[in-house]
Amino acid sequence: MADRTAGPTSGGGDGGGGTEPGEALEHPLPEQVRHRVVAAAGEAFGALTLAELPAPLRQYARFTPSRRLKFGATAIAAALESDAVFRQRVAAGLRTAQPELAEALERGAPPPAADPVEVAAAAYLLRPPGWTKLVAAAGEQARRQQERQEEEERERELVRLREELAQLRAAARDEAERTRQELDAARRENEGLHRRLRSAQSDVRRGEAAVRKLRAELEAARGEAAAAQSAADSELRRQRARLAEAEAALEAGRRAAREGRSVADMRLRLLLDTMLDAAQGLRRELALPPVELRPAETVDAVEPGGVTPHDVSLRALAEDDPALLDQLLALPQTHVIVDGYNVTKTGYPTLPLEKQRLRLLGGLAVLAAQTGAEMTCVFDGAALDAPVLLAPPRGVRVRFSKPGQTADELIRRLVRAEPPGRPVVVVSADREVAEGVARAGARPVASTLLLKRLART
Repeated sequence: MADRTAGPTSGGGDGGGGTEPGEALEHPLPEQVRHRVVAAAGEAFGALTLAELPAPLRQYARFTPSRRLKFGATAIAAALESDAVFRQRVAAGLRTAQPELAEALERGAPPPAADPVEVAAAAYLLRPPGWTKLVAAAGEQARRQQERQEEEERERELVRLREELAQLRAAARDEAERTRQELDAARRENEGLHRRLRSAQSDVRRGEAAVRKLRAELEAARGEAAAAQSAADSELRRQRARLAEAEAALEAGRRAAREGRSVADMRLRLLLDTMLDAAQGLRRELALPPVELRPAETVDAVEPGGVTPHDVSLRALAEDDPALLDQLLALPQTHVIVDGYNVTKTGYPTLPLEKQRLRLLGGLAVLAAQTGAEMTCVFDGAALDAPVLLAPPRGVRVRFSKPGQTADELIRRLVRAEPPGRPVVVVSADREVAEGVARAGARPVASTLLLKRLART
């Protein structure tokens, strides 16, 4: 932006020339004033037609205000400096937006409480008498403010550096103290290592003397071992000769025994065949029937009779007896309905609901595979916002209750759907559920029995 205004300036809404006598700035427009002037011109774009804009600025007419200031700030500033008509149109918009400020500037008495930057920007656009002094005063104030800010920044930086220096000094002191302590510890450790080294050297010298003694003893032992080995070899040769003689004698005895035993075996086999043939002929001759009486039947005793109610006292299994569930599962075509959350919150309430479901369904799948019973697991789905994504394991049917319906109601409906006479087992610790399914013909079982049974799978 050319921040100096000449006496006569030319301009027009269509880029034409014109003259405008006036005062001239001796210094460039202060940066804050320049930004405010450009912002006022950018705000005036909305009230101007495309023909009223200078030709270089028409390309920014369709821009948003922020993009217009970002990309067209230099062109807008140049147009305000060179095009008096465009500047006057922007000034007219400013006069409409801030009539009190414009009137005060035209009277030559700007408001004392007004922002100097706003006053300078309005003076630059309206060009009242003495406007250059207002702009210069705003620039001087901006410069002083900038100097104050820089001085404050330097003060803050100095304070920060002093604090950092103090921290570094404290850290250096700590580091020196730590290094001194480490040095003392290293010295103590070095002294200990020297003592251990001297002790180790003494041990090495004693060890070397012991090794020399052991070597001498080893040489003597080797000589004795060589003499003993020579004697042992001579004795071994003598024993081998005697063993060869004994083996030859043994083989001769074995041959003689085999020859004699073969004749005796032949005679014994012939006698045995003769006796068997005689017994077979005697049985045919006498026509003896097969033997039906066994020796054990000749022993005097009381034979068992049929079981009667008077002989054996029958007892029903207790409700908490683990064998109860096994007997129910052994019945043919048994249908087991499980109150899911009732069982999981009894057995493992600390787990999240998803892990509770997976653990229970995994155990039911193993139980179904072992017993062949039909398994249905019911979960309460009344509070669910969406269906649960779950792949039921093989052999287990999984159902959630509908919105507005509890799992207890779904269990009763499943029980009522079964034909009369089919074994139906409902696993729940809820007393109300147990009483309801019992009236419908099902057999209620406590949740603890199922948990014990699953623990054995």
